Amino acid sequence: MGRDEIVATVQHHASGADLSLIEGNKGLYDGLDLDGSNSNAALAKLLHAPVVLVIDARGMTRGIAPLILGYQAFDTDIRIAGVILNNLGGARHESKLRAVIEHYTDVPVLGAVHHDPRLQITERHLGLMPSNESPEALQHIQEIGRVVGSQVDLDSLIGIAHSAPMLKSPAFINEAIQSLNAPMEPTLKIGVARDQAFGFYYADDLQSMRAEGAEIINIDTLLDDKLPENLDGLFIGGGFPELFMDQLEQNSSLRQQIKDAVEAGLPVYAECGGLMYLSRSLSWQGKVRKMVGVIPGDVVMHGKPVGRGYVRVRSNGQCLWPGEEAGRELLAHEFHYSSLENVGPGLTYAFEVLRGHGIDGKRDGIVYKNLLACYTHFRSLHSYNWAKRFVDFVREIKAHGGSKSLQKF
Repeated sequence: MGRDEIVATVQHHASGADLSLIEGNKGLYDGLDLDGSNSNAALAKLLHAPVVLVIDARGMTRGIAPLILGYQAFDTDIRIAGVILNNLGGARHESKLRAVIEHYTDVPVLGAVHHDPRLQITERHLGLMPSNESPEALQHIQEIGRVVGSQVDLDSLIGIAHSAPMLKSPAFINEAIQSLNAPMEPTLKIGVARDQAFGFYYADDLQSMRAEGAEIINIDTLLDDKLPENLDGLFIGGGFPELFMDQLEQNSSLRQQIKDAVEAGLPVYAECGGLMYLSRSLSWQGKVRKMVGVIPGDVVMHGKPVGRGYVRVRSNGQCLWPGEEAGRELLAHEFHYSSLENVGPGLTYAFEVLRGHGIDGKRDGIVYKNLLACYTHFRSLHSYNWAKRFVDFVREIKAHGGSKSLQKF
C-alpha cells in the first residue's frame, strides 16, 4: 500500500468514527528494513499519530525507565504520549513502577493492568484463536473490556486520540476510496466461504467486490450441503481447514458440488486455506482426510512455517483475469504451515515467485479452467485491485455463458 493510500484509507474510515485505533503488530520500531521504513513508527510518523506504549512489565522495576527513555530517544519525531503497564504483579509492583517512571521520564502512565487469568486469550499452533471459531468471543471481549477499563484511564486515551491532526491525501486516491461507499447495483452473485474453517478476509476486499456490483452470499462449508443457486463466482479465502478436516470431509455433497462447478467453468478464486480445501487430501497429526479434489495434489501440514511474510510475485501472462499482463510485479503476503505435495507435471501457474515461497518456492497461482488458487494473499489496492479484476472476470464469463475456460490438467 502506497503512503498516499494509507493516509486516504485512514481518513476514509475515520470520517464517521469517534476514535481511530491502529494496533501495532510486533514492536514500535520492528520491521524488515534497516531504516525502519515499514515499521509501526514509520506509520505513526506518516499519520502524525500519537503513540501509546503497552509494556509487559512483569518482573521489572527501575529498568523500565531506560526502556522508555530509549524508545523516546531512538526517534525524536515519534510522540510517545503515554504508557500502559501490563501483566503487573499487584498494587505494590504498580506503585514502584509509577514512582520510577514519574521520577525519570515525562511520559504519563495511562494505566496499569494486573495479571489476571480472565485476560488470557486462547492460542494454538498458528497463533490466536479467530473470533469466527469461538461463539463465546464477544462475551470474552466484553469481560476483558470491563477488567482493562477499570485499570486504564480511558478518558486520557481519548484525549490523546483527539490530538491527532486531520491529514490530506491526493484527490484521485480519495475518489477511488470514496467509491467504496457508492457501490454499483448488484449484477452478480459471488459466494464466499465464511464459517469456522474459513474466515481470513479483508473487509476492504469484500467491499471492493460489492463496489463493482457483486452481491456477497455467505457459504458455510461445514453445514451447507449444496451451493446457493445461480452463483456467478466463488471465493474461498484463508482459514484453518485442518482443524475442521473431519467435518469438511463429511460434507461430501458440498465438496462434490464445488468440484462439479469448477469443472463446469465457474469462476473461482481460492486463497491459501481455500487452496488446501480444493486439493485431493489434507494431512495433519497423522490423519488424512479427503478434500474437494480439484487440484491434483495433497496438502501436508508442518510444525514450522513453510511460507510467512511479505511476497513479491511476477505475472507470467497465464492468469485469466483482465489486466493481468505478463511481467507485472505484485506485492502481497503469505502465512502457511502447509505444502502442496505429490503434484504431477503439466500444471499451469500464473505467477513467478520473486520473494516468498508460494507453492514450490518458484511458482504460485494454479490455473485450471476458470480457477485461480494461490498460497499468496493479495490486497485490493489502488495499484492492484484484484477484487475488481476478479469481479470483471466473473462478469465476462457470465456474458459468455460460462463457456470460456483454459485447459484441463
